[in-house]
Amino acid sequence: MKVILAGYPKTGTKTMAAAFTMLGFNNYDYMENYFYLHKEWMKIFDGSATNEDIRRMFDGVDSLTDAPTCIYWEELQEAFPEAKIILTTRDEDSWYKSLINQFETGNASFLAWIICVISPQSILRLSYSCHVLGRFFGDHAGWPSFKLRPFHEKVQRALFRQHNYNVLKKAPMDKLLVYNVSEGWEPLCEFLGVEIPDKPFPHKNKDAGVMKEMAQNNKVVQRLLLEGVISLSVVTVLVGYAGYKFCKSDACSKLVSWVSENVNSLRNADIF
Repeated sequence: MKVILAGYPKTGTKTMAAAFTMLGFNNYDYMENYFYLHKEWMKIFDGSATNEDIRRMFDGVDSLTDAPTCIYWEELQEAFPEAKIILTTRDEDSWYKSLINQFETGNASFLAWIICVISPQSILRLSYSCHVLGRFFGDHAGWPSFKLRPFHEKVQRALFRQHNYNVLKKAPMDKLLVYNVSEGWEPLCEFLGVEIPDKPFPHKNKDAGVMKEMAQNNKVVQRLLLEGVISLSVVTVLVGYAGYKFCKSDACSKLVSWVSENVNSLRNADIF
């Protein structure tokens, strides 16, 4: 493990994931942890994972970004004491505005709903999702809606400040970089001891468009989306077939007759 990103969501975590990948690192972001390691993460969540368990989880992984990494950066750093830590920062007001925009965009996205709710793999990972999302953002409406309901603004801001303070206080100073993605390649590469790539520094998830971007480029998201579309199609066909069979049955004829008789009775009744 080369580097652990302890920065809070909406501080450039998707940009950092892209930057690490461009540097040749095997990076695990939210979706990789969610899809491949959700069972192992549940042990970290309940405190039963050992350092050996964590090292085994991330064998061959060079860098970690986004949630739940930033919540458990201390446990990860204990397992990988050689790893460097980066705290991505951002102006609090712009951070909060971006956070709310992400909420609204995600809750309104049919694509996100298919991936998070309809895919069988997502249903199997529901406990993982509830834990991670609940730690950051508050409550959610539950399956099958799964709309996020964020904490009160003051609580959300307090959590952001407390997280940053905790990292600054506890991270080993000789291994810590406080960094803003607007600084570009130079301070990042100098800290990591790597050469600056001959490519522009990436800027991802502008205007909360990460879901569409990942649907185009991320294999995990593409698989979940495909599963969701197939599941939705199968359910639609089954419901349609069940409706067709019912319409052809005697029960349907009896129901139609009963409704017709009762409607006529109500029409003739002097109740209005």
